[in-house]
Amino acid sequence: MPRRAAPHRGIDVHYGDIAEEDERPSKSALKRQSHDLQSLGLEVAELSEARLAATEMPEPLREAILEYRRTKSHEGRRRQLQYVGKLMRSADEAVLREAVSAAKLGSAKETLALHEAERWRAELIANDEALNRWMQDHPDTDSQQLRSLVRQARRDATGLAPEARQPKSHRELFQFLKPLLSAP
Repeated sequence: MPRRAAPHRGIDVHYGDIAEEDERPSKSALKRQSHDLQSLGLEVAELSEARLAATEMPEPLREAILEYRRTKSHEGRRRQLQYVGKLMRSADEAVLREAVSAAKLGSAKETLALHEAERWRAELIANDEALNRWMQDHPDTDSQQLRSLVRQARRDATGLAPEARQPKSHRELFQFLKPLLSAP
């Protein structure tokens, strides 16, 4: 008489049960998912007060994130972040990821706008052709004020050593250009 295999760990295994076991995520996959949710929770906790308030999330999660922000000790923050990760399982992950992405994208756009203003300032101080191009691209600019700021910045730039701090006129020109470039 053929021997029947002993049941595995006290459970009778049938071929139909094996497929069901394979569908469950592994312990490693569950751990990765938990760490990903904790990372997302940390990114959400680093949002500004206004963005955090505007983000839709369950109230217990919001309270846990605010508690994480108030916690000072390393171990306390670590444990609170684990709790935030646990609460993240019940939250809409897509909404939270969108809020984090919007914050990062907004920051990147602001940085690009600042670089663009710096580039225009340098060009305007360097030559008159840049002033003509600016006026063609931005016809609603107060040309008299812009010319005055450029003239003053050029005067101040001629008397400085290359490593010297930029004078007030450079900052004023930059502050004049910045809102004009960020306007739609």
